[in-house]
Amino acid sequence: MQLKMNKLDKLYNEWIKLQPLKPEYQKRLDEKFMLEFNFNSNHIEGNTLTYGQTELLLIFGKTSGDASIRDYEEMKAHNVGLNLVKLEAKDKERPLTENFIRELNRVILVENFMKPSHDGKSMYEIKVGEYKSLPNHVFTKTGEVFNYASPEETPAMMGDLVNWYNGAEKENNLHPVELASLFHYRFIRIHPFQDGNGRIARLLVNYILLKHGYPMIIVPSKDKEKYLDSLNKSDIIIGLNPSKGAYAYIEQIEPFVDYMKGLLIFALEISIRAAKGESIEDSDDWKKELTLLKSHTKTAPFYTPDLAKQAIEESFIPLIKRIDNELFPFYELFDQVQLVDSSNRSFDIKNIDSSQFNNKNKNWCSFRFAKKLVEKGSCVFHINIFIVFKDDLFRLYFNTNDNGEEKSNYNLNYGEKINEIILKEFSSEIGSSLAEFVRNVFS
Repeated sequence: MQLKMNKLDKLYNEWIKLQPLKPEYQKRLDEKFMLEFNFNSNHIEGNTLTYGQTELLLIFGKTSGDASIRDYEEMKAHNVGLNLVKLEAKDKERPLTENFIRELNRVILVENFMKPSHDGKSMYEIKVGEYKSLPNHVFTKTGEVFNYASPEETPAMMGDLVNWYNGAEKENNLHPVELASLFHYRFIRIHPFQDGNGRIARLLVNYILLKHGYPMIIVPSKDKEKYLDSLNKSDIIIGLNPSKGAYAYIEQIEPFVDYMKGLLIFALEISIRAAKGESIEDSDDWKKELTLLKSHTKTAPFYTPDLAKQAIEESFIPLIKRIDNELFPFYELFDQVQLVDSSNRSFDIKNIDSSQFNNKNKNWCSFRFAKKLVEKGSCVFHINIFIVFKDDLFRLYFNTNDNGEEKSNYNLNYGEKINEIILKEFSSEIGSSLAEFVRNVFS
């Protein structure tokens, strides 16, 4: 814990010495954070927009793909909430208020809407900007009900939380990352709203950090389990009673504080690189689609059989070959590896050809892995890669037989070739899926 704090202080001092950033460096850093924070914080809560769709929406004001209208509205509204936080944090003397917190909830949820109950048997109304009127809870991994503060307790607890924060800020006994972490934890244990609590908590963490001169942080959606696990470990220390959680001490939430320190260290490192004019895109960073959809305009060509064939030859087949090349060293882990095309015919990767795919609405290629074990029996895993033709673009994505969720979803214009960024991102996510399967098989 102390080693991380020492590193934080060292990085912070370096960050302060680099102020102010050149305008072009600040713009690059701001845009990077804006895209990543909005995408990841919403993705954690189930928003289906891809990174590319988020970029297209927030940078270019355009939409693409099959996501719901509400997902688009919430992403735009979340960005408005982020801007509101940045504006509020500029006033170092203004105290935090419940009105501001309620306003954030109103902004990010846009308008009142109906939501199904936990059992799916009824619907209830989410009233934006208002504290909850119904109890809320989650189920733990062991199946226990984990209750948050009751609707009756919530107003008093929120008043106490805001008063505590404003007092603790003046006392200055907690490091800003400790203050932000403890506020986040207490807020989540209250869960004051019927919806939007996680997003509000992460926005307020960044309000606190920014107000105290630190870069804002991002909880990566790929780290969701680590994020929730650090909260859960703190829950175990404190206990299930909501009132204890709402008044937790900093010493009781060390697992969560430690996790948040790691995020702030990463944010400082990225910010320092940006301040020095260095690249802020590296192998440990979210690999972006960058300009993937920038050319998607009204002048983009529309579907023809020839353009579909070109897409297969210049994007779909190169993608299949790249995945095969990346996974080939690990084929020996399985008893059988088979490639199957849209017509359910197995084929040799050396002989893959566009004639195997019929250029209709959807084509696919399946990587099929099989392993027979004494205790578990036959274990099979399919990675299915799809190309789907739309009127004005084609789409590449994959899913697996154990989870039909679409992953690595990319839209390309006709005439546009798959690029190295997409190839790397696709291969990386497929490799992670296969690694998870192997881990489960041999565990």
